[in-house]
Amino acid sequence: MNLRERVLDFVVDLAPLPAVPVAGTRKSFPVRRLYCVGRNYAEHAREMGHDPKREKPFFFQKASDSIVTDGVFPYPPASSDVHYEIELVVALKAGGHNIPAAKAKDIIYGYAVGLDMTRRDLQAEAKKAGRPWEAAKAFDRAAPLSAITPIEQSGLLVKGPITLDVNGERRQSGDLADMIWPVADIITELSQLFVLAPGDLIFTGTPAGVGAVKRGDRLHGEIARLTALDVTVT
Repeated sequence: MNLRERVLDFVVDLAPLPAVPVAGTRKSFPVRRLYCVGRNYAEHAREMGHDPKREKPFFFQKASDSIVTDGVFPYPPASSDVHYEIELVVALKAGGHNIPAAKAKDIIYGYAVGLDMTRRDLQAEAKKAGRPWEAAKAFDRAAPLSAITPIEQSGLLVKGPITLDVNGERRQSGDLADMIWPVADIITELSQLFVLAPGDLIFTGTPAGVGAVKRGDRLHGEIARLTALDVTVT
């Protein structure tokens, strides 16, 4: 019996499958899990009060249904200090465990521009108390994304500008080559902790310049060779 035939067996309605449009097509990329790597640019690590030396990366997750593809980010409740973090997002077409860095490019489907929206005040409280970050990172609509550009169109992204403008003013500016842990190494390290699979998304960290948003702000993120991301805070 397949899933379609079993639908009536569920005691509540199935939730919609999270998905991201694929640039230039009518197709969508179905999302399984959403991983994030923290403090992966040296200047951002410094602005957050940390030493950017190359230690093993640490990871956290956002909820897959927190993805935003309509360009609207409602200011979330329970916070008065919500920050933007522009990031390269990697979409996987395959997976596995203990993936060598040399093989990492073989499992990449494509890339997107993403925002890791963060309730910074809640994150600070969690850090101080030694508690998890979910309330700060995995809230509703916390992951705005552009359409995904297949790697066949973008090429392998290892360098190139990454920027974020807020209301037409440049706030974040960096280069993908400045990552402490490049994408291939991120995939290797992550695959030692989890079995990666098709449909996984990986947020790869943000350059310096993170800051607070307010209602009415317009955010414009760009990464070379990818579809730009435009988001309005409502």
